[in-house]
Amino acid sequence: MMSFFRTMRSCRLLCLRCIILFLSFHLFTVHSFAQINTDRVMMMGRNALYYEDYVLSIQRFNMVINAKPYLSEPFFFRGLAKFYLEDFTGAEQDCSESLARNPYVSNAYQLRGLCRVNQKNYLGAIEDYRKVIDMEPKNKASWHNLVLCLFEQKQYDEANTALDQMIRYWPREAENQTMKAQVAIVQGDTVMALAYVDSALEMDAYDAQALVMRSGISLQRGEYAQAESELDRAILQRPRVAGYFINRALARFHQNNLRGAMTDYDQALEIDPRNYLGHFNRGLLRAQVGDDNRAIEDFNYVLSVEPDNMIALFNRALLLDQTGDYRGAIRDISAVIDEYPEFWTGYQQRASILRKIGDTYGAERDEFRVVKARLDARSGVKTSSPAKTRKQSQRNIEDYASIVEADTDEPEREYASAYRGRVQDRKVDVQPQPLYVLSGHNQQSPTVRYLPYYRGLDRLNAEGPYSVYLTNMEPQLDDSQMQAHFASISRLTAQQNELSKGRLSSNDTQRLALLFLFRALDYYHVRDFEAAIADLEHAATLDAKEALIPFMTAQVRCRQLEAQNVDADVLGVTAKLGYARALDELRRAVELQPELVYAWYDMGGIHMIMHDYNEARKAYSHALNIDPRLPDAYYNRGLACILDGQLQLGLSDLSQAGEYGLYQAYHLIKRFSKEKH
Repeated sequence: MMSFFRTMRSCRLLCLRCIILFLSFHLFTVHSFAQINTDRVMMMGRNALYYEDYVLSIQRFNMVINAKPYLSEPFFFRGLAKFYLEDFTGAEQDCSESLARNPYVSNAYQLRGLCRVNQKNYLGAIEDYRKVIDMEPKNKASWHNLVLCLFEQKQYDEANTALDQMIRYWPREAENQTMKAQVAIVQGDTVMALAYVDSALEMDAYDAQALVMRSGISLQRGEYAQAESELDRAILQRPRVAGYFINRALARFHQNNLRGAMTDYDQALEIDPRNYLGHFNRGLLRAQVGDDNRAIEDFNYVLSVEPDNMIALFNRALLLDQTGDYRGAIRDISAVIDEYPEFWTGYQQRASILRKIGDTYGAERDEFRVVKARLDARSGVKTSSPAKTRKQSQRNIEDYASIVEADTDEPEREYASAYRGRVQDRKVDVQPQPLYVLSGHNQQSPTVRYLPYYRGLDRLNAEGPYSVYLTNMEPQLDDSQMQAHFASISRLTAQQNELSKGRLSSNDTQRLALLFLFRALDYYHVRDFEAAIADLEHAATLDAKEALIPFMTAQVRCRQLEAQNVDADVLGVTAKLGYARALDELRRAVELQPELVYAWYDMGGIHMIMHDYNEARKAYSHALNIDPRLPDAYYNRGLACILDGQLQLGLSDLSQAGEYGLYQAYHLIKRFSKEKH
């Protein structure tokens, strides 16, 4: 009997051990599954972040944070998404959360520093940048931003010390010399500032910042022709900075080149329509040349910004008098006289207008005050003569006709950042036009009239659940469009399951391949690249003759590599292998359909990424043999030629691209044409 109970007890213990083992295995499996899913969701969030789908990326990072709140990485990337959305407070909080979990990540300090700069918390930013420099002594961006923050705090000696260290690390950087010049200027040492600027220009003769600083010193010295020449060179390098045109207009004004100054003010206001100096000074110049009505428009704008600007009000009064609005002119002048009761020019002008409307008594009263003021002047009371120019903060009403200068000559400070959205970059970079891709959304350039077409799309659009386009201008998707793709994934999955239940005919097999392709496109749009590639591999096994399947596979692989190498300046081994696989897919596509011009074009694009410009030219030439009106191929082949040292051939291709509507080509033609001479 005892033996029986021992046996039963042993069985119960064995069963209990089995249950524990089963539960342990189950928990391990669930944990592993959660790990896989959070990693995948994290990657989807980073993909969405790279492609500027910021709201979608925040949703993905929220999911990871809810599942694993102890991780630092999702807080950092959610903060980065908020930074791009200009939620600097929220971004700073997320960076702090990330650093609380892992205080050894320099990127989080850098991003938090930028958030604090945007909130004018310069002391906090200084603390963050010093942390980065402690971890990475040669982090150039952090040194740069540290100096600018020290500037904002007027800690000029500390800024000088930091710049000395930067010069030791990077002795041939022109920007370090211009920043030293800024310190010298604020400390009143113009001679030393000029020496630093000249040193910067020796290192880089086309440094726009140095040229602008040099022109500012020339303006102070009255060397107006020299200042204009220096600003000409700065504008050539950075043609979209309104302040450069404002300064050149001032140099031209001092040389009595009023037409040239007017042109510069027009250009400045085209770039920055709310520029105060541009409107005020253009109004003065328009008044001088008799363009009274448009001058009134400029002063109306100034007064909308500064309703109490008596100088602008008096200038408008003079113009209203010229255009016959006497009541309006008297109203404005009276307001000025109320503010400046000893402004005798105002009384004289009002008297003249009062006579025009028949108010002789009022006119004589104002004239008597003017006569009395002149008698006082003869008795020894001094009156000041108006200046040709004045500072913006100077509000001497006697200088109402003076051209206005900015209060400070300090250049606009730009904080260095690796986190700069592509849409926020207004410069024309030396970058090829994007790859062509399959997309469920279309966006056309207003200047380029080329319409991409491939006959193989007709079947997809006839049999598929929604329209598909070929484009290299993918639009930004909003939340409703994203939700539509998630719903489409669910529908297509249900259709695939239903179709797979029975025995597949040849038509069913092609239909199933089509469903996989469209679901892959949905996954692509929600930035789940791994799932997209898996679906495309299924589609390829079901339909080995459809060229668009390998074409889209290459597209997804390239996007996946782009998202994974956000900060990579040099391609690593993994990236090179990935792009090689994408090239193999495109070669498969042109084997199936040699006339698929966009596959040849994309091959050229991948060769450009890999800096193989000779192969890129060959691929673009194949594309142009098939479609000689493809502007992007001309643009990219031209760029490949230039980067490969064949300048004349490159300029010819860029000219052709410009003719077809790619206006960016003309910027590059202007830029590279200088190298011919």
